[in-house]
Amino acid sequence: MKVMVVDDEQDVELLFRQHFRKEIRQQQVDFSFALSGEQALQQLQAMRQPPAVVLILSDINMPGMNGLQLLKAVKQDFPGIKVAMITAYSNQYYEDAMASGADNYYTKPIDFVQIKNELFKEAVDD
Repeated sequence: MKVMVVDDEQDVELLFRQHFRKEIRQQQVDFSFALSGEQALQQLQAMRQPPAVVLILSDINMPGMNGLQLLKAVKQDFPGIKVAMITAYSNQYYEDAMASGADNYYTKPIDFVQIKNELFKEAVDD
């Protein structure tokens, strides 16, 4: 399962790689990382159609294209990709995210156990 993580903080990649190292090693999940909404869209467009990504985990507050703008663009151009929002701002953006088509909403600090459980539950359900 290919998952894209979009966050302007570079240390987020290290966190995901640490928390999912067993699943990565067992090839249960393959992560790609983007530092902006624009970079995420470029990566998706460069992949074969449809992109192999099944889930995007995106921060909301980023310079340039924010996560809500990315969410809307992905839902328009790649409707088969699930998008979950991640934010440090509690439920401030929850209604906007859900109204724009978010499949899930997480708050920071990231609960990696919750994400892992939901990620692999969805893989079993699909």
